[in-house]
Amino acid sequence: MPVTLNFYLDDSGTRHPTHKVGKAPKHGYDWFSLGGILVRSDEEELARELHKSFCEKWGVPAALHSSEIRSQNENFEWLRKISKEDQAAFYEELYVMMREAPVIGIACVIDRSGYNARYLDAYQQNPWMLCKTAFCVGVERSAKYARSQGLRLRVFPEKCNKPEDAALKSYYDALKNEGMPFAGDNSGKYAPLSPDELSATLYEFKPKEKSSPMAQFADLYLWPICMGGYHASNRTYERLMNDKKIECCLKEDEWPMLASKYSCFENIKRKP
Repeated sequence: MPVTLNFYLDDSGTRHPTHKVGKAPKHGYDWFSLGGILVRSDEEELARELHKSFCEKWGVPAALHSSEIRSQNENFEWLRKISKEDQAAFYEELYVMMREAPVIGIACVIDRSGYNARYLDAYQQNPWMLCKTAFCVGVERSAKYARSQGLRLRVFPEKCNKPEDAALKSYYDALKNEGMPFAGDNSGKYAPLSPDELSATLYEFKPKEKSSPMAQFADLYLWPICMGGYHASNRTYERLMNDKKIECCLKEDEWPMLASKYSCFENIKRKP
């Protein structure tokens, strides 16, 4: 099997642009995002070993799920019962696992209010699903990075449900066969790959279960990338940036084409 660059991705938020988001999150932001991590197939084993060692040390009873860990609920309610010192050690060692894994974080984050302000009226109250934009942007940027490394790209989204899994597969097939779906006059500044380049680079699409350690890394990386678009000094985001685990591993002049994309953020005043 050839060495490839593998893109493990998770989702965050409500993908329909006009559906109510339900219970408002404590952070107060309204996004939809798809993304996670890039990892070379020949380096995955190290990441899996780090994951295994961490889970064995702490007796983790279930998948490392970011929202449960942050809120200390459901499978991670046990965190409330240990000392503050042990809690601090758990969270620090969790971050060290993320840092030491040979992965790079990447995502496309869409601000829903900004998206609706830009597209709702223009498309007669029926714009694209947010997942179409986020998936195409995230995969195309990952494909660019794969090409820069002389590799092809495998795309491994976390399994959701049949309709949503089928939607992502349809976006993948369209990218491979037809190229990026965006109007050229708007997307040209991002130097999109041509249909032939995407077809030559995209190698495989295969959803993964939440039990996959790599899917869990994607989940752990996605939330701080999302938060970073609104709050630059979010602690985990800031640490990942400083440790060169997300876009600052790239040359800054490449960020507009290769780094995580924050879409429809024109009206967002990013906190320092």
